[in-house]
Amino acid sequence: MMHDLPSIVEPGTLMVFNNSRVRRARILGVSKEGGAKVEFLLLKRLDELRWQALAQKSKRRKSGSAYSFGDASCVVEQASEDGDGTLIIRFERAIDDAWLDVHGHVPLPPYIKRDGEDNALSEQDRERYQTVYAKEHGSAAAPTAGLHFTEELLSQLEKSGVETAFITLHVGIGTFLPVRSEKVEDHRMHEESYSINDETARRIEQAKAQGRKILAVGTTSVRALEAAWDASSGSLRKGDGNTSIFIYPGYQFKAVDIMFTNFHTPGSTLIMMIAAFAGKDFILKSYEEAVKEKYRFFSYGDACLIV
Repeated sequence: MMHDLPSIVEPGTLMVFNNSRVRRARILGVSKEGGAKVEFLLLKRLDELRWQALAQKSKRRKSGSAYSFGDASCVVEQASEDGDGTLIIRFERAIDDAWLDVHGHVPLPPYIKRDGEDNALSEQDRERYQTVYAKEHGSAAAPTAGLHFTEELLSQLEKSGVETAFITLHVGIGTFLPVRSEKVEDHRMHEESYSINDETARRIEQAKAQGRKILAVGTTSVRALEAAWDASSGSLRKGDGNTSIFIYPGYQFKAVDIMFTNFHTPGSTLIMMIAAFAGKDFILKSYEEAVKEKYRFFSYGDACLIV
């Protein structure tokens, strides 16, 4: 149980959380050609006018096709060339988080259904689908391992001698695109942006030097830390960066000692990461037990601590 965590995690452990905030990146509109309803998920802002996006029925969204979203409209500049469903779209006006807060919707995963037109979100979901420490706007999906933590639990962890630190990795398609290639090593991870400030880097480096454990909360925290860790100098690269790191069995972890994570679906890069961390046989056995005991998977599901 989550309330047991302060008694399980060793005092002196440094827990690292991803404080990325989910933007209201799901936008609903119509095709300018025929008036059909369309739905885009904005993944990453490329410049003032251009975004990387996912679209429902993406094969129909040809280069040059135009769409309207209330007081904004866009044109598809480039359709995906590798079949991942991504598009590059260009708006006629700047689309920022202020606009999305008014016109956008929180992008709940499609397997979470809500009553009402266009699967409208409840006010409860707008809050529940953010971690309590979410701060930096930019994710297209929640770093869901963090959804298990409350302000009270964070306070209890601190009182038990566990330290906390925050990094930022904005969740994009790299996190949730499944592996479709026959050979694992042929899978291409999409880049996601991350940021590690000087103080967080100093505390992580200090903990490593002192032999204290680094506990990464969520696979996104793992990816940022492993991408930024310089094993030759025993330090983290500070500031902003991009990573397309793909962690699968055979990978040697450099920064992370313990992982707290949700249960993941077969064929995902996430289950491959935890198999690399804990061993494929152990993870398969653990997941068999999870299925047997009817643990919950997906975004609002259960979590596990891998030590």
